Formats: sequence, structure tokens, C-alpha cells
Amino acid sequence: MRKTLTAVLFASTLPTIALAMPDGNHRHHGGKHAPFEQLDLTKEQKREMRELMGQQMKSHREITQRYLDKLPEAERKAMQDELKTSKENTHKQIRSLLKPEQQKQFDEMHEKMEAKRAERAEFKQWKAEREKNS
Repeated sequence: MRKTLTAVLFASTLPTIALAMPDGNHRHHGGKHAPFEQLDLTKEQKREMRELMGQQMKSHREITQRYLDKLPEAERKAMQDELKTSKENTHKQIRSLLKPEQQKQFDEMHEKMEAKRAERAEFKQWKAEREKNS
């Protein structure tokens, strides 16, 4: 159980860390020193690698959610609160490292990400209600 919670805590901070990376719109982590960059992959290999990594991330989320669903409601709520606090602290720490113009851009990126997250949650809720009524 502790390993699962640790993994969830780590996974929840990744989006915030990814936002702080000066990598433009690229979705990969690292840069020139990333392990896959050193392999001199073809475009097709890169596409397939992104697809495999996406599948792995989806599987990771599904497995994590399966275990989280087994937690009692009080523990789940406590964990969500702790995750939220941890995420907010990391966000503040990252923001404090940035120059004022970078902070403005970071804040805009964060707002867009939060809007997308809210939109996705709304869609998931609509989809669940639709499936329930079918």
C-alpha cells in the first residue's frame, strides 16, 4: 500500500514539473541528454516509442486507480488533500525559481492546464451519467 501511495504522490507531481521544463511544447522529458535522444531514432521509431510510452502511462493510471478505489473513503479523501497540498507546494517552489516574465508565462500555462483538467473532468462526468442512463 505504501508503494502505491508513494507512486501516486510522485505521479501527481509530474505535470507540474513538466510545465516548468523549458522544452516548449514537446511532451518528452529530458532533452539532448535523454536516453532515447542518444539512440538516434528514426521518425517512425520515435512515433512508436511515444505510442508505447503513452500506453504505459495509461496502464499505470488504470492500475493506480484500481488500488485507489479499494481505499476507504476517509483515506482516499486524506490522500487527495495531501496530494493537492504537495502539488501546490511544488508549484510555489517552481514559481519562486522563475523570473517575473517566466512566472507570468508559467501562470498562464498553469491556468490553461487547469481549464483542460476541469473540462476533462466535466466530460468524464457527462460520459459516466450517459452510460448510467443507457
